[in-house]
Amino acid sequence: MVASIARSAGQKVMEIYRDGIIGTFRKGDGSPLTEADLASHRIIVRELEGIEPHWPILSEESAAVSFDERRHWKRYWLVDPLDGTKEFLGKTGEFTINIALIEERFPILGVIYAPAIGKIYYAARGIGAFCEMDGKVERLAVAQRCGAKIRVVASRSHRGEKLDAFLEKIGEFEAVSMGSSLKFCMIAEGSADIYPRLSTTMEWDSAAAQCIVEEAGGQVVDLLGNRLQYNKIDLHNPEFMAYGSEPVARLVYNTPNA
Repeated sequence: MVASIARSAGQKVMEIYRDGIIGTFRKGDGSPLTEADLASHRIIVRELEGIEPHWPILSEESAAVSFDERRHWKRYWLVDPLDGTKEFLGKTGEFTINIALIEERFPILGVIYAPAIGKIYYAARGIGAFCEMDGKVERLAVAQRCGAKIRVVASRSHRGEKLDAFLEKIGEFEAVSMGSSLKFCMIAEGSADIYPRLSTTMEWDSAAAQCIVEEAGGQVVDLLGNRLQYNKIDLHNPEFMAYGSEPVARLVYNTPNA
């Protein structure tokens, strides 16, 4: 049902994407906001309220909700209506719709839909992680071992000195650039070994993806090795790593800031 909601939102996003008439605004932090973000938000909120009207919804495009209110939430939806707005504007196709269900500070369900690519990823706690494309469903599993070179996936839009320093320390590696939460999906499907994120992200950027990576057998942890948690006072994520195999996990404790 949640996958269907993501598909519905993705269909509207693609209508705007193909039309090429994209109203663009700037949010308070200077990041771009488009008509597609808002249209997707409206569809997702309306449909999620139909599943369970008593579960709160926190979306990137929602009005701010104080922690005094959020602190009482035991279960709620966490949504990024259009992850990768810069990729959307740049016409790379590497943007997604992300929907997660959070229970007691951790994601228990996650859906990531990449409408321009035609792939949908989904997972639920204890059930596993899956990818569907062209009617074919594949169960996801992280890579169990590294090859001669560690496959590092990094943001197409965000780099920086911290990431460069990290890459210098890991030795031989193969770098792949990817936009939005598709970087996590590469970890979950075993096509990359590690995704280091040493720059700013928000909780809605990672929640759905964390469920998918974890159910595929991987980890999404801060630089101390703790699973990312949600509904914090500050909705910013700490710097983190998403990875698959245990040999790669050792790199988590050998970062520039560790």
